Amino acid sequence: MVDITHKSSTLRTAMAQAIVKVSKIETIEAIKNDTVPKGNVFAMSKAAGLLGVKRTPDILPDCHPLPIEYTSVEYEIKGLEITVLFTVKTIYKTGVEVEAMHGASVVALNMYDMLKPIDKGIEIHHIKLLNKKGGKSDFTDKFRKNLTAAVIVCSDTISAGQKEDKAGKAIIKKLEECDVKISNYIIIPDEIDSIQEKANLFQQQGIDLIIYTGGTGLSSRDVTPEALLSILDRRIPGIEEAIRNYGQDRTPFSMLSRSIAGTLKNTLILGLPGSTNGAKESMDAIFPSVLHIFRILKGARHD
Repeated sequence: MVDITHKSSTLRTAMAQAIVKVSKIETIEAIKNDTVPKGNVFAMSKAAGLLGVKRTPDILPDCHPLPIEYTSVEYEIKGLEITVLFTVKTIYKTGVEVEAMHGASVVALNMYDMLKPIDKGIEIHHIKLLNKKGGKSDFTDKFRKNLTAAVIVCSDTISAGQKEDKAGKAIIKKLEECDVKISNYIIIPDEIDSIQEKANLFQQQGIDLIIYTGGTGLSSRDVTPEALLSILDRRIPGIEEAIRNYGQDRTPFSMLSRSIAGTLKNTLILGLPGSTNGAKESMDAIFPSVLHIFRILKGARHD
């Protein structure tokens, strides 16, 4: 199956349809009057759909098992056609489009099975997804464009050439995936003055996003949070909580990180862990959703 461990759980919704077409009006009347020999068609087909949707991953090998937290089945009759509308909701890492289409299919097939003794000309048509919500595609066009970023690696050993930077490059990779232009990428030692100097410099240059990696631990040289706290106009606790919550689901050591987020005028500043996994997971936790902040910070000036 596709790896979804890097994704965050969000509310996912999908609606699918299936159309059952009967061959005579008497079949529609039998459904409405509840005179079909096998029983109440709508009630029994709904029950079949509710059972079927929960078995989707048992039938389709690449579907992830997920919690089905809401389903609804609606019927619309128009002439000889009965449209089945099947809705599924979950709070999970991946969508429920296939589950909704599978549920609609099972409902339609059960209707066929119940109606075939009284109508030999039944057909099932147009099984398709009508809409879905909750995935990253919902937000693609809502973020500001032409954003710029500076990535600053805070490390005594890397700045001295004793170690290769991987965390900063992981951050850059994620930013490029989110269409954020990298204006600067530098490596500096763990010095408060240098950390503050770069933040002020890049903010004055109009850089939208400044990301530090490193110096968020608990050693005596980990001073990134202290350096940034004294210059930030406002902290954003929600971003910090999201990063640590995401990381804690993957390693119990995330609680020891002192990641920090806040604004300096109209620039967003992030202080992320210096480990490669810590930096990558922090970026996965908040991007691209965090980019919505620039609509709030700067209005429509860049739109």
